[in-house]
Amino acid sequence: MHLQLREEKVFKDPVHNYVHVQDEIIWALINTPEFQRLRRIRQLGTSYLTFHGAEHSRFSHSLGVYEITRRIISQFERADYADWPQEERLVALCAALLHDLGHGPFSHSIEQAFQMHHEDWTCKIVLGNTEVGAVLRRLGEDFPAKVAAVIRKDYEHPIVVSLVSSPLDADRMDYLLRDAYFTGVNYGTIDMDRILRMLRPFQGRIVVKESGMHAVEDYLMSRYQMYWQVYFHPVTRSSEIILRQIFRRAKELHAGGYRFAFLPDPLPGLFNRDLTVEEYLLLDEALVQTAFMQWRKEPDGLLSDLCTRFLDRKLYKYVEVEVLDLEMIDDIRSAFEAAGLHPEYDLEIDFPTDLPYDVFRPDGEFQDKQILLLDRQEHLREISEVSDIVRSISGLHRGKYHLYYPDNKLASVIHRLPANIAELFEQGQ
Repeated sequence: MHLQLREEKVFKDPVHNYVHVQDEIIWALINTPEFQRLRRIRQLGTSYLTFHGAEHSRFSHSLGVYEITRRIISQFERADYADWPQEERLVALCAALLHDLGHGPFSHSIEQAFQMHHEDWTCKIVLGNTEVGAVLRRLGEDFPAKVAAVIRKDYEHPIVVSLVSSPLDADRMDYLLRDAYFTGVNYGTIDMDRILRMLRPFQGRIVVKESGMHAVEDYLMSRYQMYWQVYFHPVTRSSEIILRQIFRRAKELHAGGYRFAFLPDPLPGLFNRDLTVEEYLLLDEALVQTAFMQWRKEPDGLLSDLCTRFLDRKLYKYVEVEVLDLEMIDDIRSAFEAAGLHPEYDLEIDFPTDLPYDVFRPDGEFQDKQILLLDRQEHLREISEVSDIVRSISGLHRGKYHLYYPDNKLASVIHRLPANIAELFEQGQ
């Protein structure tokens, strides 16, 4: 049974000014332990080591995504658009609120280290024997499955999915604004109010009135700039590399029967990849950083050094390389090994890429990744057909190869490296 709150609850928010909660079900979800755990997961992983203000949580981002979704739906309902299925309101709001529920500590780094996906964990939590699951079942035994289907992007009403997950969705709009605010950069400041006013439900998906094209161009440019200036910042990449190496080394040691002086639950289950939902929910950044503090004292020199580097922000240095082939990579790894370095841990090669927008493909590829403009005659056109700006950044790959290495270790052996390889790394010293 669905009930409105007798009195609306309001969260003060630095990005949206206020987040309005009007439904009992949303208020109950916010107050579950599974959702409160998101206060202990940073939104931007290790970016706080690069941008000291980036301490905001998945909790605040999730509230923001809910608020944008609520505003869009309210707008659709006020205008009484025939193409918006009003009975889907609560499914959309719950999915928006819970879309990041399965994120682990340091988000994407831990996903890469343990080959897992936060969407899978979100669905397990939503569908499982959890407080979130119990709250959702108040709206019907099949309601958790509906919310999970939206998060998996296979819900029977694609228009609901596109609110939460599409090239112009509530998730992206919130994280661009929120991440720009907390990192102190200006790139993510988009005219969200204008974009929201221009959105329309049309033929089973969310489209943009053609007169809103310039606001969308600005949004896509902001996204492009944020990826290169914030998300792919080379110092952040360095901290992510060290984090992944800590997990990798700890996992190797555990697999080899190493006896840790400190290994709290649920870390053994994480290493063995057999975590239950209950165990997974014990994972947060406080626990992981406590483990790192203790692992500094472990006799394994590699693990101890990596944890110290991460906690004290003694990150790897990097050099930029325009062109790099497999033969060159093999030569550098061999030279490192011959000089007494550990090529698996003392060298990491990074080439970040991002497609700010996937352009229209006649064969229908990327169809769910398109932004469609609606003209006055109710014809739809994909935005890159109309916008020179979008066409110019579509499919654009930029960036150089970055070679990351521990500068103190390299400095002690650089005289043992072949001249051409030593010269390559000397530019980063």
